[in-house]
Amino acid sequence: MNRPPKGGDHGLTHCAIECRDLDRTIDFYRRFGGFDVVHRRPGIAWISDRTRPFAVVLVERDEVRPLGPFAHLGCACRNRSDFDRLIGAARAAGVLREGPHAGDGPAGTWAFLDDPDGNTFELSVGQAVGEAVGEAVEPTIVDDAPREGPVRRPVV
Repeated sequence: MNRPPKGGDHGLTHCAIECRDLDRTIDFYRRFGGFDVVHRRPGIAWISDRTRPFAVVLVERDEVRPLGPFAHLGCACRNRSDFDRLIGAARAAGVLREGPHAGDGPAGTWAFLDDPDGNTFELSVGQAVGEAVGEAVEPTIVDDAPREGPVRRPVV
């Protein structure tokens, strides 16, 4: 995994979702996404697939507002056999909501699963997010100078 610079992170670092049962939700994301707990305290867990400095923050609550039906967390499988195995396991566990579908362009093949609280979790294979980001014509970062709105400048 790429290590963040000392002194703090930069860029997109996490997203947070609510859950009713932290242990059950951790088990779901471990089983279907390969996530590990990287930080835990009462009622909160940070989980990561450890491929980049990014975490999903799980917050235990009595009442939850799940992502969906389209808003989702997306996780790419290493290969088609891993994807097919996980889709079979999701179907057997009763958590496969939709798919698999063969998408257009960079979408690859994908399916939607329901986590224990109804949050939408996408499994995919063949998506080209890394390729699309890598081929962006002019990658930019936000300049920290105080101005009206964000000012973008090329990454050097």
